[in-house]
Amino acid sequence: MPPPPTATSRPNPPLLLLAPPRSPPAARHLAPRSRRLSSSSTTRVAVSPSPPPPSSTAASDTSAALRALCVHGQLPQALWLLESSPEPPDEDAYVALFHLCEWRRAADAGMRACEHADAAHPTFGLRLGNTMLSMLVRFGESWHAWGVFAKMPQRDVFSWNIMVGGYGKAGFLEEALDLYHRMLWAGVRPDVYTFPCVLRTCGGVPDLRMGREVHAHVLRFGFGVEVDVLNALVTMYAKCGDVGAARKVFDGMALTDCISWNAMIAGHFENHEREAGLELFLNMLENEVQPNLMTITSVTVASGLLSDLEFAKEMHALAVKRGFATDVAYCNSLIQMYTSLGRMAEACTIFSRMETRDAMSWTAMISGYEKNGFPDKALEMYALMEVNNVSPDDVTVASALAACASLGRVDVGIKLHEIATSRGFIRYIVVANALLEMYAKSKHIDKAIEVFKYMPEKDVISWSSMIAGFCFNHKCFEALFCFRHMLADVKPNSVTFIAALAACAATGSLRYGKEIHAHVLRRGLASEGYVPNALLDLYVKCGHTGYAWAQFSAHGEKDVVSWNIMLAGFVAHGHGDIALSFFNEMLETGEHPDEVTFVALLCGCSRAGMVSQGWELFHRMTEEYSIVPNLKHYACMVDLLSRVGRLTQAYDFINRMPITPDAAVWGALLNGCRIHRHTELGELAAKFVLELEPNDAGYHVLLSDLYADAGKWAEVARVRKTMREKGLEQDYGCSWVEVKGDIHAFLTGDESHPQIKEINAVLHSIYERMKASGFDPIESYSLEDKEVSKDDVLCGHSERLAVAFGLINTTPGTSIFVTKNQYTCQSCHGILSMISKIVRREIIVRDTKEFHHFRDGSCSCGGSG
Repeated sequence: MPPPPTATSRPNPPLLLLAPPRSPPAARHLAPRSRRLSSSSTTRVAVSPSPPPPSSTAASDTSAALRALCVHGQLPQALWLLESSPEPPDEDAYVALFHLCEWRRAADAGMRACEHADAAHPTFGLRLGNTMLSMLVRFGESWHAWGVFAKMPQRDVFSWNIMVGGYGKAGFLEEALDLYHRMLWAGVRPDVYTFPCVLRTCGGVPDLRMGREVHAHVLRFGFGVEVDVLNALVTMYAKCGDVGAARKVFDGMALTDCISWNAMIAGHFENHEREAGLELFLNMLENEVQPNLMTITSVTVASGLLSDLEFAKEMHALAVKRGFATDVAYCNSLIQMYTSLGRMAEACTIFSRMETRDAMSWTAMISGYEKNGFPDKALEMYALMEVNNVSPDDVTVASALAACASLGRVDVGIKLHEIATSRGFIRYIVVANALLEMYAKSKHIDKAIEVFKYMPEKDVISWSSMIAGFCFNHKCFEALFCFRHMLADVKPNSVTFIAALAACAATGSLRYGKEIHAHVLRRGLASEGYVPNALLDLYVKCGHTGYAWAQFSAHGEKDVVSWNIMLAGFVAHGHGDIALSFFNEMLETGEHPDEVTFVALLCGCSRAGMVSQGWELFHRMTEEYSIVPNLKHYACMVDLLSRVGRLTQAYDFINRMPITPDAAVWGALLNGCRIHRHTELGELAAKFVLELEPNDAGYHVLLSDLYADAGKWAEVARVRKTMREKGLEQDYGCSWVEVKGDIHAFLTGDESHPQIKEINAVLHSIYERMKASGFDPIESYSLEDKEVSKDDVLCGHSERLAVAFGLINTTPGTSIFVTKNQYTCQSCHGILSMISKIVRREIIVRDTKEFHHFRDGSCSCGGSG
């Protein structure tokens, strides 16, 4: 490419007619790399140290001798003669030598001959210059081609075509278009070879405006009937996304060839118009235009995306009939077709029968296994690829990383990361995005942040993966921070909005969620994919059932997920009866419930103590809807029976379960024993649950509460000692409240908030008023000679700080919404009930179990925690 200004070893020769096109930093780095790549991939010519063999040509006639050696293909001898002669040969001899180097792909010899000619000639004649340009561009030596071009006083259309095409092939598309404009300014008339080069470049940028301008030039210079030019126009419009214009050019062609049909068919496929592309292919057959390998390959891949197995098999049969079935490229397309249809058995058969496999063959199988839900098979195929010494490409690495993300195989993912770094794949955005997802799903969010930080370019997938990764790793505030930064650089898509809305729902950020809802509406994505359900989930989890109902009613096409979100919302708000009536309405619309539906319904029955309705739903689930109960359903039933005091029945139910109960099932029984103070059965349940989850602080707290309610303080001390030894008392509670669009978080025992003195003063004042009314807010038990609240173990009381902050910073009468990452303890439950009565405000607390609506001294849950 144009020489960088810092290249002092080879000064840029003056260009007579034009200044060099602007060379971006990328061009300056890529030009030397292009030279290395071309040199390693072409034939190296060893120069013989001995003099050339005797020739009939006179020894003094160096030029004639050199031409004769070139005619006979004796490149080493010709190069030796060139470099050992005291006088340079004539132009014809140079031309013959350059032609031979180009024909032999001898890059080293060609570059040495160029250096010799450059030193011998202050300028290059038209014929010699064009020959050198042709060879240098063929070798990918655009930097040196520019130097030759600059030393040519005269240039014809061939000279310009070579340079425009060379820049385009080297990837410097904008510079290629700039050269085309300079060619016009120099008064050189383009020919039939100019426009295909320029139009390919326009499609590669893509630059539709420039492409239309070149189309006008095509018509102005009289090339509107040339097949090659029109084919390039079809391709350009398709690459630029204007498939309508491409089809208009195609339909207006008086003469078409197979390339014309291929370009238009591929244009439809590239613009997601698969049906139109297949219809055009059928028209091609009806017009008796013989498809070639490229046609069949393109149509085969597209047919796999239409979910039409019969048509796909017809394409396979057509390829066999035409003799393409043994070609490696076509077999690769067959594998892609069958994997797109989920037919991995057929894909494996094609793969196993291939006599020759390239990297694309292995990649197609790895990608197929991963996309069809067999990530373990994908990694096995990747291991076989390594055994067969086939070098992976960037797509291979990305597909294998996706499999690692599904399996949580961070060990394999780290090795793939090393391969991607060593081979330069890390600069490809598809690989970097796959790394982001792999690290995020493997709970290594710090590694994902590191990859994201050093990505040279970030697209919408990069940002979306990072936001979703933060949510997956319970860092929802970081997810929203990342989303704010994204808006300055990249336009979010529906996936981005879904992840951001999930973060808002998790943190209770209603105001910011509304802002994102506004973004969704402005972008016209309110009905795309899962976005309607994400909005519905936001309003349900933020406790605004009115907004949720409006969103649910406005969403025309509701699926079972929409109904499940609403059902779960009613249950979380303590409206089990409304959930049942809503379920009946769901059935009347013809929606078929799934297993998630019944988890929500059984949970609602448990909270409301509706035993008969719960049993009826449990039986209907299996008998009417053929849903096999899972552990969540069984846990809900045990919780239902245990809460109403049917502990023996719950224990018998567990023993009759057809599957092994998990910690949640035994935990439900333990909680029931705590509520009804059945110590003996509770100890039995605790034995099982702590064997399954020995490091779960919540179950230890339940057991501690069971002993405390029974007055067994020695056992309480033993449980507390076990928790201290295991380090289970360090899981501090955190609560956050949204005030004026900002989220304020409060940790247990954290005194760092700027308004902490005001917050403590408000709480102290409220506690004094409670004592005056006869309610003691400090519930304590004498334990090991010190006062320790039984609720301090897990709750931490952080929601009290959040509520007090809300009281200080909001107007009187405003509801306060607090989100918490732990359960709400009995002590906090009672205190918040009293606060709602004292300040005459509604206080809503969403903990990990349910919503608590405190109003006038009572709670929607009907209990005390």
